[in-house]
Amino acid sequence: MKLSIKYQEKYSRGELLLRTLLGWLYIYLPHFFILFFVSLWASILQFIAFWVILFTGRYPQSMFEFQVGVQQWSVRLYARMYNVSDGYPAFGIKAKDDYTSFEVPYPESVSRGLTLLRLFLGVFYVIIPHYFILGFRAIFVQILVFLAWWVVLFTGKYPANWHNWVVGQIRWQLRVTLYMYYMTDKYPAFTGDVLPGEE
Repeated sequence: MKLSIKYQEKYSRGELLLRTLLGWLYIYLPHFFILFFVSLWASILQFIAFWVILFTGRYPQSMFEFQVGVQQWSVRLYARMYNVSDGYPAFGIKAKDDYTSFEVPYPESVSRGLTLLRLFLGVFYVIIPHYFILGFRAIFVQILVFLAWWVVLFTGKYPANWHNWVVGQIRWQLRVTLYMYYMTDKYPAFTGDVLPGEE
């Protein structure tokens, strides 16, 4: 998995204020409305993919690419919600973005045993431990986002370390999602840092 959210040397104060005051109307409402239905379809495909994996040991590639596209769309929205990217997020699962990039290599095979393990015990060995930590991190991230809002407003710059921390939160959440959606057999690391092979 490779996630990149470009660090900008200069951030737009005008876009920051516009997103804060009207972002719910012109960004989040239209995007989340469409994503709701897209996510429903993604859930159906995930259910089908589970059975295909169980019988063949492979994730159907077209379904895999659709799921990656949904996550790419979500990344574009997260980047704007956390104010780590300027610009308007593009609609669609095949859309591109100048500020964000998310890639997931297609697995040639998926472990049937791990697929069953995730289905029955994933909540205990993945969801609970990871989201216990992610929950506390999320509080800290919200504080950073709030403070960064003021820094950007007065200086036009987003503190680089804060940017990395916020992006790390998104990266960690995506790793957990990919693992639980049977899109990788690699157990998600307990870190938001870029790991070897993710550069």
